[in-house]
Amino acid sequence: MTTAKPLTSWRKFWAQRFGVAPFLPMSRAEMEARDWDSCDVVLVTGDAYVDHPSFGMALVGRLLEAQGFRVGIIAQPDWKSAEPFRVLGRPNLFFGVTAGNMDSMVNRYTSERKIRSDDAYTPNAAPDRRPDRATVVYAQRCREAFSDVPLVIGGIEASLRRIAHYDYWSDKVRRSILPDSKADLLLFGNAERALVELAHRLAKGEKIGDIRDLRGSGFMVPRGWGKVSRGDTPPERRDTVVRLPGYEEVKDDPLRYAEASRAFHLESNPGNARCIVQQHGERDLWLNPPPIPLTTAEMDHVYGLPYARAPHPSYGDAKIPAWEMIRFSINIMRGCFGGCTFCSITEHEGRIIQSRSEESILHEIEDIRDKVPGFTGIISDLGGPTANMYRMACKDTKIESACRRLSCVYPGICENLNTDHSALIHLYREARQLPGVKKILIGSGLRYDLAVRSPDYVKELVTHHVGGYLKIAPEHTEAGPLSKMMKPGMESYEKFKRMFDAASKAAGKEQYLIPYFIAAHPGTTDEDMLELALWLKRNGFRLDQVQTFLPTPLAIATAMWHTEKNPLKRDPNSERIAVARGGRQRKLHKAFLRYHDAENWPLLREALKRMGRADLIGSGKKHLVPAWQPGGLSQTEQPRAKPRRRRATY
Repeated sequence: MTTAKPLTSWRKFWAQRFGVAPFLPMSRAEMEARDWDSCDVVLVTGDAYVDHPSFGMALVGRLLEAQGFRVGIIAQPDWKSAEPFRVLGRPNLFFGVTAGNMDSMVNRYTSERKIRSDDAYTPNAAPDRRPDRATVVYAQRCREAFSDVPLVIGGIEASLRRIAHYDYWSDKVRRSILPDSKADLLLFGNAERALVELAHRLAKGEKIGDIRDLRGSGFMVPRGWGKVSRGDTPPERRDTVVRLPGYEEVKDDPLRYAEASRAFHLESNPGNARCIVQQHGERDLWLNPPPIPLTTAEMDHVYGLPYARAPHPSYGDAKIPAWEMIRFSINIMRGCFGGCTFCSITEHEGRIIQSRSEESILHEIEDIRDKVPGFTGIISDLGGPTANMYRMACKDTKIESACRRLSCVYPGICENLNTDHSALIHLYREARQLPGVKKILIGSGLRYDLAVRSPDYVKELVTHHVGGYLKIAPEHTEAGPLSKMMKPGMESYEKFKRMFDAASKAAGKEQYLIPYFIAAHPGTTDEDMLELALWLKRNGFRLDQVQTFLPTPLAIATAMWHTEKNPLKRDPNSERIAVARGGRQRKLHKAFLRYHDAENWPLLREALKRMGRADLIGSGKKHLVPAWQPGGLSQTEQPRAKPRRRRATY
């Protein structure tokens, strides 16, 4: 893997003399209390400001502060005018804008396009505290507030919308977020390296329009602009770029969209990725290769910064649900090499696992014990995107740098992948021994196809770190949808369940697996959902919470949903993908997951008769739904909703 300048090797900016702020300022009064006449960087976020590394603006702000810069935060501003964006004055270097820890459309709308009644990243979960497409709106207001200040966008919303992308909420292909926001620069992925370098270069007087060589950055240029990244790519790829089908092509042609999706995802390995170019009208969108992952020492530095580990005092006694959920949890790594097609983690954090040291993690547990009010001795999670990829990596860095696979574990676990769980087992044991720690729970989702390779890990996990229930995500039981998800078959699940049950019994504990499944994923037929429902009934599962597939920007599964073609294949046009696009079919797929809910029985009975499976209607053990209906619910199908206009299929 290409090396990069360490985060801590930069000479600190002169403003380091102001020291560390208890909280990064959100008002002029806080700035004046620290004798600041201005901020070097002002960060604008759609989330409440919680000074904790799980909140992007806190992590970015503390990182820049450690470099010597004065950083202010404008959290959840009123976007209806530019005035709230002037509250901290004109930033000396740049505005940094993000929608927050979630895409603003995912945050506000359900998979059925209904407005959510709450927002976990807002005090007291209040809704409507951020606009739709928040990055674009905030960026425009920053321009109105100070038109001459460089404008940088980032975070997951910017990352997932960095090229032309299908937008589920408007049901159309939108252009890159860069021209819509009119930002000078987009930083995608985990942007610590690019952000630190950008701040120092701007502080030395460089113009942001001249900074075109940052890995992990995107920008708009005139057609035909031909510079290539300054040498961080391998020699054999330095003078090549990948030109995706342009916005004007992909917005109207599903095949070209699928081809663009495939080409884009093949350029995701920092070791061999090339620059990506996509035409947007008279200009080109230019994306440099992805950022070089952080080393363990750099991860320790980022997570060891002086966070207050609390919401900003201006929120008073208000509860911020996202903070309440993670206040006693610890992120031990980032990235995921699973490559699940419906997931945004890979597009944002990358496939290479970046792990913290054991010492750093144990120190954070002690910090929580000593500094966070309300700690009762229970750590709610030691995890990350997954629970058990800690310190896993390719056995050979040369092979890793050359690899073009989209997943290290599908269709099978790569023989070059080190799946050793011993470092994680040792971490668990050391964490349990810390004074004042009563219990360490594992709340992140477990990758069970990896876990079964380490019986010692399964025993350690089940004996000491399961609080009665353990969540895992098979997502489906049938080969068709699983192949489109790039998820393992049920053989791995069954093997893990046997190991889990045996270890629970040996420990004298009654513990249960909680499997998660997705309804209406591309590639899923009605028959697939019926088989999943039958599997659930045979195994005694009655799911309370289920999820319907939500097409998020940039995901491969979203390309399948939009185009009905398969970007996983060299010729995406070679396979037609079944898509449950209509609202009634999506409702049916969700109903199969909740076959036990009487409200779903009329819809399921109608579907079973249509599918020729009326034999599953009755009151026997082998029946899926009864023929009778409880009082108060109709025995016949409920009236059809007015159908939404269906766009053309291809």
